[in-house]
Amino acid sequence: MNRSLYALGAPLALALAVTVSPVAMAAEAAHGLTPAMAGHGLTPMELATMDRASDARVSPDGRLLAFDVRTVDYANNKAAHSLWVKEIDGKGDGHRLAISDGGASTPRWSADGKSLYFMSGRSGSQQVWKTDAAGTQATQVTALPLDVGSFNLAPDGTHIVVSMAVFPGTETGDKPARPADIAKSSGVVFDKVFVRHWDEWADGTRNHLFALALNGEGVASGAPVPLMKSFDGDAPGKPFGDDSEITISPDGKTVVFTARLAGRTEPWSTNLDLWQVPMDGGAAPVNLTAGNAAMDTGPVFSPDGSKLAWRAMKRPTFEADRFGIMVRDLKSGETREIDPNWDRSADTLAWTADGRTLLTTAYDVGQSKLFSVDVKSGAVKALTGDGHVTAIDLVKGGDKGVVYMADSLSGPSQAYKVSLKGGKAEQLTHVGADKLAGVTLGAYEQFSFPGWNNEMVHGYVVKPANYQEGHKYPVAFIIHGGPQGSFGNAWSFRWNPQAYTGAGYAVVMIDFHGSTGYGQAFTDAISQHWGDRPLEDLQKGWAAALAKYPFLNGDRACALGASYGGFMINWIAGNWNGPWKCLVNHDGVFDNRMMGYSTEELWFSEWENGGKVWENPAGYERFNPANHVDQWVKPQLIIHGGRDFRIPFEQGLGAFTALQRKGVPSKLVYFADENHWVLKPQNSVQWHQEVLGWLNTWTAEAK
Repeated sequence: MNRSLYALGAPLALALAVTVSPVAMAAEAAHGLTPAMAGHGLTPMELATMDRASDARVSPDGRLLAFDVRTVDYANNKAAHSLWVKEIDGKGDGHRLAISDGGASTPRWSADGKSLYFMSGRSGSQQVWKTDAAGTQATQVTALPLDVGSFNLAPDGTHIVVSMAVFPGTETGDKPARPADIAKSSGVVFDKVFVRHWDEWADGTRNHLFALALNGEGVASGAPVPLMKSFDGDAPGKPFGDDSEITISPDGKTVVFTARLAGRTEPWSTNLDLWQVPMDGGAAPVNLTAGNAAMDTGPVFSPDGSKLAWRAMKRPTFEADRFGIMVRDLKSGETREIDPNWDRSADTLAWTADGRTLLTTAYDVGQSKLFSVDVKSGAVKALTGDGHVTAIDLVKGGDKGVVYMADSLSGPSQAYKVSLKGGKAEQLTHVGADKLAGVTLGAYEQFSFPGWNNEMVHGYVVKPANYQEGHKYPVAFIIHGGPQGSFGNAWSFRWNPQAYTGAGYAVVMIDFHGSTGYGQAFTDAISQHWGDRPLEDLQKGWAAALAKYPFLNGDRACALGASYGGFMINWIAGNWNGPWKCLVNHDGVFDNRMMGYSTEELWFSEWENGGKVWENPAGYERFNPANHVDQWVKPQLIIHGGRDFRIPFEQGLGAFTALQRKGVPSKLVYFADENHWVLKPQNSVQWHQEVLGWLNTWTAEAK
């Protein structure tokens, strides 16, 4: 399940044609997102092997942009990362740094802008290295006995803080020896959960932070200083934490990090706190947010070091509560939420140079925008329009703008620059443009309709890449996961509508109640209502789409979904199977009751079902797909990963067994080496081939 995507009023109508019209191009270009020109439809191979840009970072003088480019070696079923540098005001995509030949990711500029630090495994373990902007020679910065998981540079250039997976109390990474008489046994003993998390079994280690001094050459010197000695928790958090959970004060003396005390309650607690520790490790970490039993994360010091900002939820054990923006005056201790009246959930945070404004991203009616928030008044202003904004980094020195990464249904993530006053964005990179040069992408349009409780619900329709006026097309009705998520105006390398439009399908996606970006009450509406309110939205959305778009062939349609979307496919199989020629369920919940005992992050199931399984069994059975198998009659494809511990494989196997025992046409695709997602390039291509093959089989026109 993922964790907690503008057009207010009338939806943006993009031209729907074989080639992208000038009107559509102008609408997209207004925010820096340009559709591909005419050609063939996107193929699974093109999607899986496309280069991916990410992690754009601006040099301190505002002149250069460093970014990560991921490339795929399809024959060897793996990917590699390299660093690129370009002049922000220059033309073209810049150049790939030669030091990337040894592997390079996570570019971070030194405080003086003379060095570019990065991660690399070229020494045999993952360590921090550095180069200059020319990138011709790499210098090793750390030579630690364990892999470095992440790193942060002190703004004053005197220290580097790294994370390593160690055994709390030893801080050495040396695993305690097993007794000689069982040294060769395979049994592993656990006395608390997590036993496993996401896709890894617990091994007793914790991500802990260490400080190292940097010498005059910018290389680590001396022994690493433990900053979390004996701390029972992870920083960054597992499985998806990163360096945004750690910040260092401008004077380099203080580190603030996000962590949850594990104890015996970790799997049902969302109580992440901010902890402060001196860089010299001379005192134990101090909890700065002990008064909030919900989630606190994403700390950032103001440029002058006088304030600390972070994002905070209010409801304990709920992972999809709204993130408000908190600011604390570090001298007086006064703390306040600066945006209490903004009904959106803040994501990434960054201060402007004058310390008067915070930049953030947030989902908003099917888009994810960049916003500025005035620290004093709380006034919020959108700086971007349509599309999906992710990472942000300020261009230093006055209003020279902000650089951000953004994608859309029209293409993958690229770097852009926009003024702090908003306006037209400038596209800085065109990574992967060669792959899209001969591709026609399906044109898309957002629509809306009255859903559950007569409240407005939004969705997207995407036309086939080979669309011809007057034709009717089979439909892929795709249901998003989360359930607190969104299938908005964004590009994905897993569930991408353009992979279906390229195969001749129209796509319909509904942001049902529970989706993010429409206000917290809209998101809250799904909890303890997995099978009724969202289903009503899906039913009404399907009817509205068929009425509005005559090219949709409602008699040749299949429904597909993953995670919560997979749950909904199983629920539809027993409660709304009439419209569908076939179903596709990826990593979906089959038996909701057993899910409450076997998933690793228990806070999720307990919140969504109204308590623990044994305390509220009716809450788990009310919308349990396993209770409606007697109504399963539509052909269903089941896909599941062997390393999926969020929704364990037995859920997919149970659904497949039920289908087979009933004699319903069905197929199981099992990826032993994948988790909740399908990530390996060759597996991704096979996944798409199986899914599209299933749709082709059951939506074929009668002869």
